[in-house]
Amino acid sequence: MDEPCELVAVADFDGWRAAARDLIVRRVPPGSVQWMAPGGGGDLFASASPEFPPSVPGPAAAPLPALRVPRELMALLQTASCYRAGDRWAFLYKVLWRWQQGQQEVMSMADEDGNRLQTMARAVRREEHDMHAYLRFRERPAGEGAPRFVAWFEPAHDVLPQVAQHFADRMGRATWLIATPDATVVWDGAALHATGALARSAADIEDAGEALWLTYYRSIFNPARLNPDVMHSHVRARFWKNMPEAALVPEMVSQAAAGARRVGQASAVGRRSGTTIPIAPEKAQPERQQPHTLDECRRCELWEHATQAVPGEGDRKARIMLVGEQPGDQEDLQGHPFVGPAGALLDSALAQAGVKRDSVYITNAVKHFKWEPRGKRRLHKTPAQKEILACRYWLEGELEQVAPQVVVALGSTALKAVLEDSYAALKDYMDAPMQHAGRWIIATYHPAYILRVPGAAEKARALAAMVEALRTAQALAEHGGLRAPR
Repeated sequence: MDEPCELVAVADFDGWRAAARDLIVRRVPPGSVQWMAPGGGGDLFASASPEFPPSVPGPAAAPLPALRVPRELMALLQTASCYRAGDRWAFLYKVLWRWQQGQQEVMSMADEDGNRLQTMARAVRREEHDMHAYLRFRERPAGEGAPRFVAWFEPAHDVLPQVAQHFADRMGRATWLIATPDATVVWDGAALHATGALARSAADIEDAGEALWLTYYRSIFNPARLNPDVMHSHVRARFWKNMPEAALVPEMVSQAAAGARRVGQASAVGRRSGTTIPIAPEKAQPERQQPHTLDECRRCELWEHATQAVPGEGDRKARIMLVGEQPGDQEDLQGHPFVGPAGALLDSALAQAGVKRDSVYITNAVKHFKWEPRGKRRLHKTPAQKEILACRYWLEGELEQVAPQVVVALGSTALKAVLEDSYAALKDYMDAPMQHAGRWIIATYHPAYILRVPGAAEKARALAAMVEALRTAQALAEHGGLRAPR
């Protein structure tokens, strides 16, 4: 005989969280709960509009026992709750149930549920980014009343509340409206208001500024460098129909194919004489636009399987910079460098060397976690040289901003990245500090190597070498980084 199924109706994440807390306390397993939207059918955001601020809770109930849920997991569940899936509330409860049962691997990408949870959260964050980038406001003619700006967007996930807050924070007191097929948000210059869905035609207004933008867009189009495949790969197809410049693209592509490529440069350029200078093909390519933040980085493929990029942390004017290899499993989940077992050993070595962690800057040569699955675990995999080179862009930025006098390379990968030498061997640089690019470089073991090395004696020797390297770094920094102390 089947066990009775408990029906639970929720209207938003706060409602789900309250219901899930009650169910967990009463030890109701996921298989005994059926989640549904208020009213008895349909998915949550297909019928309900988001509210600003969140709805006021009902009458206070008897206090429930405290649940031990880490902040990172709760934030992940809240983000994933915006992912449009018919079973999202049931799935989120399953994740919470497993965590409460002690299955902490549910947050790991190596776990089937953890992988889905991380994938859902990543898709939601990507949708937020896309809506920031591709939403187009149109301005009403003066005298036609508020709101001043109107936009239409068709999000794939329920990100309207977050995106609305983003624009409210950035557009000051200028009034605006964002309409979607499911809900509408209005900003009156002081507060956000949610209303029902509007027709697509509500956002189709005449905009003099849009005509100016289209003129500019047409003027910067270079038919000689047209690549339609690349153009469409940068902007996904579903965004084109709501972008005003999309109406110009077919005509400009047709003109380019009909011969406009031949006149894509000034006519005088072709008549100039000069010496032909041989150059390697890779150096002849135009400089590519660089990402502005680590979250946007797509310079190699590691981002596809990592939870997040892990930036450096510490004193932005530190005299000592520690460079490791790459984030580990815990660093990938928490978003901070050296917070796992290797980080604990590094903290111990710093303490023995008399160096305060908050006085140094700590980063990694590679910013995304490279791993391979082993059962339910994610095991570290050494970055390839092409991945080290791809991340050199970020390391150079950190070296320029922090301007350390001493750089401590923790391990072979870090040493190769710092010296920009793919053949650098750790054993050749551990005897003494060396100067490179105007600063001292000290090479020593990576904490993870010390944890793995067999034998207590060998482990103690490696740890002592790291402590001595950190003491040398401190001494060099105190001498102003000009010469090694005697």
